[in-house]
Amino acid sequence: MEKANREQFSKARLLVVGDVMLDRYWFGDTNRISPEAPVPVVQVGKIDERLGGAANVARNVAALDAKVTILGIVGDDEPGKRVVELLKAGGVDSQLEIDSDVPTIVKLRVIARQQQLIRLDFEETPSAKALAHKLERFENLVGDSDVVILSDYGKGALGQVAHMIEQARAQNKMILVDPKGEDYEKYRGATVLTPNRSELRQVVGSWASEEELTKKAQELRKSLDLQALLLTRSEEGMSLYTDAGVSHVKAQAREVFDVSGAGDTVIATLAVALAAKWPLERAMALANRAGSIVVGKLGTATVTSEELQ
Repeated sequence: MEKANREQFSKARLLVVGDVMLDRYWFGDTNRISPEAPVPVVQVGKIDERLGGAANVARNVAALDAKVTILGIVGDDEPGKRVVELLKAGGVDSQLEIDSDVPTIVKLRVIARQQQLIRLDFEETPSAKALAHKLERFENLVGDSDVVILSDYGKGALGQVAHMIEQARAQNKMILVDPKGEDYEKYRGATVLTPNRSELRQVVGSWASEEELTKKAQELRKSLDLQALLLTRSEEGMSLYTDAGVSHVKAQAREVFDVSGAGDTVIATLAVALAAKWPLERAMALANRAGSIVVGKLGTATVTSEELQ
């Protein structure tokens, strides 16, 4: 990452849309078992709050010095207000839809002695009214971006994802999708899809060889009219499937501390590089490096342009 690259990144404009969450961490110590049930008692000594889901993608984009706007849905509650505060602190333009009918998505993790003991999720599907308003705002915002990131965690905020892709394509925008679930037809026409191994296996089934994987990945890419499919493969690095064939980049050896949010960092870095007019293979290499850095950090985290040097 040279100075010229950082200047390129600072001119990039991105729109992130998807499932917005608040990640809460309760850290403590445990020295005894509860007399009420055979579970450890955790004496909480520290509480940390971080942006999760699409909000973490946006925070990663901002950490790379690019201009970013986020569109999503939060509840009219304390966690929702906290999300807005964290977005502002992270340099993200917040265009969140407030849905008074549902709570903000919260993932609460209890951690003791560097081990996650339990995760508690608080979530409900957004209301139809909030989704309709969000779609209207998307149509107004998409024209001001170079690249659109659709961060799908399967929580309902991207219920109209097919229409969003159609709208973005009509304005010749590059569209990156972090997919979820077994129905990839809704992502038809996106520019790049970024599944991990388990997500791809859900859709195309298992594979017994590299050749079979390539065949299945390329068939899926062509059937969905994608420019590229980027498969993140953990310790095996990444594979990029395009009309030109397949290219691989090896994982960079690092101690893995926590993989939470690694996919967010990968798609954010890839999108910023593409918005800065980098070729796909070079953008993939940078995203691979960013992913290898973030897994060495605790919880959802970001990677800055300085760390990528």
